[in-house]
Amino acid sequence: MSNIITEITKEQLRTDVPSFRPGDTVRVHVKVVEGTRERIQLFEGVVIKRRGGGISETFTVRKISSGVGVERTFPVHTPKIAKLEVLRKGKVRRAKLYYLRNLRGKAARIKEIR
Repeated sequence: MSNIITEITKEQLRTDVPSFRPGDTVRVHVKVVEGTRERIQLFEGVVIKRRGGGISETFTVRKISSGVGVERTFPVHTPKIAKLEVLRKGKVRRAKLYYLRNLRGKAARIKEIR
């Protein structure tokens, strides 16, 4: 039974996912269906966590929109993501960057890896 499950999940895995870690700034191109139309919506921010493995792996991106913090969690292998771009590599020493929720302005910046 588990062989069948692993084979099916292997077929569902995406191969075009770039390598990214918490602290990286990414731009996610999300397919949004509105009625009969389908369009691409961009969500750009800092990856604050990445969890799970295989088909159930997810990552959370945080951005500030009109002064309000917005976090969105995406499955890595979903077909709803049209494209995933890594804009900047960040240098952090934690796997989960929940502390960024309490920081404002320049304090919330992350050093860039050259």
